[in-house]
Formats: sequence, C-alpha cells, structure tokens
Amino acid sequence: MNADPQALQTVHLDTLYDIVLSGGPLMWPIAASSVIALAYTVERAIRTRDRELGSKSYGRAILDALHSGGPAQALAACERESRPLGRILKTGLQRAASPLLEREKAVEDAGARELKRLNARLRPLAVVGVLAPLMGFLGTVFGMIQAFINIALKQGLGRPELLAAGISQALVTTAAGLCVAIPAHAAYFWFRARSDGFARRTEDLYAELDERLSQRPAAGGVAS
Repeated sequence: MNADPQALQTVHLDTLYDIVLSGGPLMWPIAASSVIALAYTVERAIRTRDRELGSKSYGRAILDALHSGGPAQALAACERESRPLGRILKTGLQRAASPLLEREKAVEDAGARELKRLNARLRPLAVVGVLAPLMGFLGTVFGMIQAFINIALKQGLGRPELLAAGISQALVTTAAGLCVAIPAHAAYFWFRARSDGFARRTEDLYAELDERLSQRPAAGGVAS
C-alpha cells in the first residue's frame, strides 16, 4: 500500500480557518454561540464589579452617615449613587420606624429582587454551556454518517484513510463545542460566585445597619 507524502504534508499545512471549515455547517451556530458567550462575559465582568454592585467602603459610608446624621442622612448617601447594595439598604432605612419583622421582610424582598436581576443576566452563559457541546456532538454524528456513506459509495472497504479523514473532520465540531462550552461554564460559575459574595457582603452590612437602627429611639425614624 503506497503512502501519499503530499497528503501528509497537507495536514501540517492546514490553517485554523481550514480546520474550522472542515467541521461543516454546524460550525456556524457554534461560532455564533461563542460570540454570544464572549459578549455576555465582558458585560457581566463590567457590571458585577464591586464598584457597580456596591463595595464594602460604599456600605461603610452609608453606616457612617447613619451614625452621624440618622436615617435621613443615610438615605441621602444611598441615593447619591444608585447601586444594588444602596437600594437594598435604602429599603431598610425607609422603614427605620417600622417593626423589626416588617423591616427585615422588606429588605429580604429587595435583596431577592436584586439577586434575581443579577443572575438572570447569566442565563445566556448557561444556555451556551449546554447547547454548544450538543451541537458539537450532532456535527460529529453527521460527519461519521457522511464518512460511512463515502466508504460505501467509493467501495472503500480496506481503505481506512477514507474513514479516518471523515472522522477527523467530524471530531472538529466536538472540539469546537467543548472549547466554547468550557469557558462559558467557567464564566457562569465565576459570576455566580460574585453574586454570592455580594449577598454575603450585603447581609453583613445590613446586620450592622439593623443593629444601629434598633439602638436608636423611635423618633429617629424617617417620617413618611
């Protein structure tokens, strides 16, 4: 059986663009999903920074305003910059004169809304992480079907290079799908960890705010 040295050289001379094209038409939706994942990763990286959510120093400034000027001054500090942390603490400050359970329930509801809004923007990353490898596997199945059809039509029994070439092309879609899905999953869990960190930071700051509100006289509340 004669080897074809020209074919061996072609493998080494293939460019990334040629390899991508060899994956077939399913490479296009995989490529589109990678663009979507990248766009949402960049957007979430910007929008989930401590500065955007409300840093610990921002929360301490609100607590200091409460200590020095009461709920009214703390509310002004919250409204000076619109941040999720400020909106949650603002809910508690607006109910400074309300019963403890009512104030806590309002703050819990506000925190749940903010977290739901944060996590809802992560859904596209989760969808890409699930669909990209499935599209890759589908492309592999189509490629293998096509490879066996080529062997049947070209009477390729005893010519494994026909099967190997088809399978190698089909596996490109699987590799592409995994290359998109793995970073998408990593980004999703990274941003979920940021959301969890924000929730813990908010709980700690609100616990201190609630303690200070409870120590103030009833007259210290904000008039409705």
